[in-house]
Amino acid sequence: MEDQTRFEGHLLMEMARLSVEDGLVMQLHAGALRDHNDFLYRRFGPDRGGDIPVATEFTRNLRPLLNAHGNDPRFQLIVFTLDESTYSRELAPLAGHYPALLLGAPWWFHDSIEGMMRFRQQTTETAGIENTAGFTDDTRAFCSIPARHDLARRVDANYLAGLVARHVIDMSDAREMATAMAYGLAKRAYRLS
Repeated sequence: MEDQTRFEGHLLMEMARLSVEDGLVMQLHAGALRDHNDFLYRRFGPDRGGDIPVATEFTRNLRPLLNAHGNDPRFQLIVFTLDESTYSRELAPLAGHYPALLLGAPWWFHDSIEGMMRFRQQTTETAGIENTAGFTDDTRAFCSIPARHDLARRVDANYLAGLVARHVIDMSDAREMATAMAYGLAKRAYRLS
């Protein structure tokens, strides 16, 4: 197990170094125990929805990588997780501190109305909206993509409307933030501009 941990750590550091060199955006998808349901796995094969969240530690585990590359403007790391407990405790403060780190959108069964609202509530106060990567989607269920993006836009609009109603931001700020959340953040995160 120690050899595996050291190898994985070395591999992440090497991927980050190469990402700095080639300018590609690095992503981490952590916090999932894959293929938990043996029956589904045997019947339908890998990656058929039997993935369950597991506790994930980012603060200590990402420290060497972020100390090496987290302040380098050539490096971009987007972190996705199924472990919601890390949003406000670890990921939002890390994203608020290291310029290279962005928070990926809630994914899988957290890309629901309540899951998206929890993400906004647990990350925005510390990380801000600018330190998120917008709503991106890697689903293989292609027919669901328009509905998922529509839901993300509606949840974000609802979140912003709540800020306007509480007089935290005004309508012009809300419009600007909505445009960023629906389009600009993802474009910037993946260096498409």
